[in-house]
Amino acid sequence: MTRMDTRFLGTADLLEVPSVAVVVDVMRAFTVAAWAFAQGAEKIVLAGSLEEALALKARHPDWVALKDGPPAPGFDLVNSPGLLRSVDLGGRTVVQKTTAGTVGALAVKEASLVLCAGFVVAEATARLLRTRGADCVTFVVTGEAGRAEEDLACAQYIARRTTEAGTDAAEFLHRAARSRAAAELAEGVRQGVHPDDVALCLEVDRFPFAMVATSEGPLMVLRPLGESG
Repeated sequence: MTRMDTRFLGTADLLEVPSVAVVVDVMRAFTVAAWAFAQGAEKIVLAGSLEEALALKARHPDWVALKDGPPAPGFDLVNSPGLLRSVDLGGRTVVQKTTAGTVGALAVKEASLVLCAGFVVAEATARLLRTRGADCVTFVVTGEAGRAEEDLACAQYIARRTTEAGTDAAEFLHRAARSRAAAELAEGVRQGVHPDDVALCLEVDRFPFAMVATSEGPLMVLRPLGESG
């Protein structure tokens, strides 16, 4: 695959439904989602609000509810890969509501293909775009109203990796490591944080699967898709 038309837009800048959308949230929603699958989760339901997440949890008490920020009544986990990596989620359904990532995914739910991504699934995401022959891709930069440097760096890396398989991640990781989000996580400005979160968010290709979001009835559901997909 030698050429791909790409757009990099914030969630609020989406004026039309893209055909293929890659929704990027490095710190931390989709790093957390990937870790949830690695810890055995079957699927992740992307909730539109905290109220919806709690309502889903109330209807399905065996589901695991996860949110940004500090622990809160009704929620089982916080949006931290460092805290999640020791949790057994074997066969469980996770309900995830975050400030930026889940909002971005729900904004493009009508797209024919919706991928959710971070550095940890970069190559698997690029490979799926190549496999599907995606010639026009909209990357949704979710953080900081579309200006989050870590999300833009990751989006640009995946875009480049899709057409140039040998692309080096170093420059893109350097930009992400110097981002405002990385600083806030490292300095404890954000709550519900583990000291390893930044490092975990900057691991390239930690996991071998892409993450595909599809509408299942009224819900937007994220599932892992391996090489065979």
